[in-house]
Amino acid sequence: MDAIGFLEAIRSSPDYRNQIACEKRIPARDADYAEVSPPVSGRTAEALARLGIARFYSHQAQAIEAARRGENVIVVTGTASGKTLCYNIPVMEALEKDARARALYIFPTKALAQDQLGKLRLYGLADLKAATYDADTPKQDRPFVKMGANIVLTNPDMLHVGILPYHTTWADMFRNLRYVVIDEVHTYRGVFGAHVANILRRLRRICDYYGSTPQFICASATVGEPGRLFHDLTGVDALVIDRDGSPAGEKVFVFWNPPYLAGKGERRSANSEAVTLFTKLVKQGVRTIVFTKARKTAELILRYARTALKDDNSRNADKIMAYRAGYKPAERREIERRLFSGELIGVTSTTALEVGVDIGGLDAAILTGYPGSIASTWQQAGRAGREMQ
Repeated sequence: MDAIGFLEAIRSSPDYRNQIACEKRIPARDADYAEVSPPVSGRTAEALARLGIARFYSHQAQAIEAARRGENVIVVTGTASGKTLCYNIPVMEALEKDARARALYIFPTKALAQDQLGKLRLYGLADLKAATYDADTPKQDRPFVKMGANIVLTNPDMLHVGILPYHTTWADMFRNLRYVVIDEVHTYRGVFGAHVANILRRLRRICDYYGSTPQFICASATVGEPGRLFHDLTGVDALVIDRDGSPAGEKVFVFWNPPYLAGKGERRSANSEAVTLFTKLVKQGVRTIVFTKARKTAELILRYARTALKDDNSRNADKIMAYRAGYKPAERREIERRLFSGELIGVTSTTALEVGVDIGGLDAAILTGYPGSIASTWQQAGRAGREMQ
């Protein structure tokens, strides 16, 4: 069932009480391709060919060429627009040309770092030695990350407490650091963003001490004044690339207002409405994600939805799960795997799945309450419709 058909079924339902306050359609967009000059060559080109990547979207080509020129770059395009290639290709080209070159990737969550580590390994390049360095990294593996990995994937917390204070043990990386990649840059705002800005300034000072001046490449789905954000975070200026060349399917945004309770002057709980919508979508086999602001809410919505599905004898009752912070790393990886493979029809999540962990194609996203910013709203909504549907 498509989005329009689902909404029509909702409106014709006997328990519909005019909850749809507004409906907005965003039309589909065709792809805009561009050539990279000079073309990507060598082992990097061979790796792309093995993955079936034969051409680039316009924003990817622009970012690759800018990075080659030595510019700092911030890429601000839609979810699933291929931003990862905007920094992976310049990094892989640098590693191919210089065996001593290093890159530092900074992600807001450990889950996203693990996801990107898996994608890096898909290139199958022998000279690409990537590894995560975070609280989950076993102690016996940490010496290799320091001395042997040429792409280190970490997060701001670990950079603050586990890398910068021990810079003498990371001297080889800092001497040869060519690129610093900061993904999901829209998450670094407010007080948290101010702390990260200070960490990045410490990073630049340490790099200067060891004689390197790395380029910064930032990426985000949606952010206002990206150039200003980049400068506030890093202290340097960057080229802003915000014209999205990737294709996109039509999206339907629906603002859902819970109805008033009979005989009371208050509305029904947004969580209860989310349970109802989630249950109906999962029952129809529509792959759905529900975003909540709290771990407890994610678990409660899962419990009530699963109970409703079991009461209706739905075969999808056991194909929904919750995802939040607090799970063991192996548990998180297993949920991500089941989502990506399509084994799960639905998931309830905190903002832990807001950023770009690849969980496959979802058809619907339910945002339980306002996420707190326009950027987060677009990011969560962008989890649906990643496969041109």
